Amino acid sequence: MRPIIMLRAALAALIGFVFVISAPDAASAPRQPVMVGYIAAFKGIDPTIARVRLADYTHFNIAFANPDADGAFERDGQLTCMPAPLGAKTHVAELHAQVGRLRANGAKVLVSIGGGVIPSCSGDWSALLAADRRDATVAALVALSDTLGLDGIDVDLEGELLTAIDRAGDYTPFIAALSRAMQARGKLLTCATASYDGGMIPVASIRYFDLVNVMSYDAIGPSWGPAGAEHAPLAMARRDLALWLERGVAPERLVLGVPFYGYGFNGVAANWSYRDLLAAYPEAAKRDRIGTPCAGCRYITYNGPATIEAKARLARRQAGGVMVWEVSQDSADHALARAAQRGLSTAQPRGTD
Repeated sequence: MRPIIMLRAALAALIGFVFVISAPDAASAPRQPVMVGYIAAFKGIDPTIARVRLADYTHFNIAFANPDADGAFERDGQLTCMPAPLGAKTHVAELHAQVGRLRANGAKVLVSIGGGVIPSCSGDWSALLAADRRDATVAALVALSDTLGLDGIDVDLEGELLTAIDRAGDYTPFIAALSRAMQARGKLLTCATASYDGGMIPVASIRYFDLVNVMSYDAIGPSWGPAGAEHAPLAMARRDLALWLERGVAPERLVLGVPFYGYGFNGVAANWSYRDLLAAYPEAAKRDRIGTPCAGCRYITYNGPATIEAKARLARRQAGGVMVWEVSQDSADHALARAAQRGLSTAQPRGTD
């Protein structure tokens, strides 16, 4: 090799070496943990915005939008099936303005489709996601995201409906098509999933989601679950994260769901927001239960600030952040959101114990 060629080769090697040691690995580069907050449109978006410290959240999912029987999500300036309080219609112009307010601090705003209970105004999701109607449904969702100025779509098809769609072979093809459409517009596609057989998104669909929000709660409720259990213990969060990591979700895309509500049993009111719980039981701030969880006992099970903080630390170490159902249920002093922020900001880096 001639000297001049050797010199050029050495220089090129040196430049390459400098590039390698100075450029961060994208996969290992530090990433801000996410804090995803669901907003229940049926409780009122404006009152929720007034109650929440918007800067606490990196993402908001407005829940829930469903299509009508023809597959349309909006018609004549109204969403066809996103009930507001007292069954009122949600107006496109009003929702567009609310999306703008939610984005004011840099948060991403998505609309969540489906929900745990599909309302009577909804069309048949199984039919709308079948091969002959799938493209039209995707196009309707793209139009909705563009009309509202959204940053993406969150898919919250759950339980028996999810299982039926998947068994028909229609869930992953729908997600793949919606992912292509969202990516083409620089928008996000996320989902919510349970962690029990028959309620989990299929493994084949995982790679299409930017975030997988794991609903790590509701182990027990007013009409289900083992008597005397807690509905969202820390041990459940550990199990659920381990499950989804094993199923192939990349840690930075995995989001741990935490509850801002609780359940009461055996003569105690069944449903409690943390806000109402703290007003009725000031000591609730220092524990995760009122009473003793046992079969036949009167008790309330929920997550207090200490457990929310511990779960956020866990999510910071093993995953990409936390998700909240739902943000309006926090106390007036934002105790649970502040606890989550502490956990996300003080934990060790991902992958450490």
